[in-house]
Amino acid sequence: MAEAIVNKKMSTSWQAFSAGTKPAGYVNPFALRVLSEIGIHHMGKSTTVNDIINEDFDLVVTVCDAAAEECPLWLGPERTFHLGFPDPAAAVGSESKILDEFREVRDAILTKIPELLADYD
Repeated sequence: MAEAIVNKKMSTSWQAFSAGTKPAGYVNPFALRVLSEIGIHHMGKSTTVNDIINEDFDLVVTVCDAAAEECPLWLGPERTFHLGFPDPAAAVGSESKILDEFREVRDAILTKIPELLADYD
């Protein structure tokens, strides 16, 4: 969700790339659904960090605790930040409860990541 939000809301200043340490192989349909609720129609793909490890980034931001612990050492950027969000894909219960978890994380991303990136514009 973070990639889609940054690329939609901050595309004049930033381009985001998302990758997981253990990607599921697909973009979670609940993530796509809650993004569409705010006008973001994301066509992303499931990517592993190994697919982008050799890219040169200005900034690396990890967004889940597992990524902060398992992420490889990024040699390029001088700045690496961790913003911890719970993994909504781990949510259990009714569809409504799961959607609420995804919305909560989406809304936190909408606030916290732009605040962080605004310091570097």
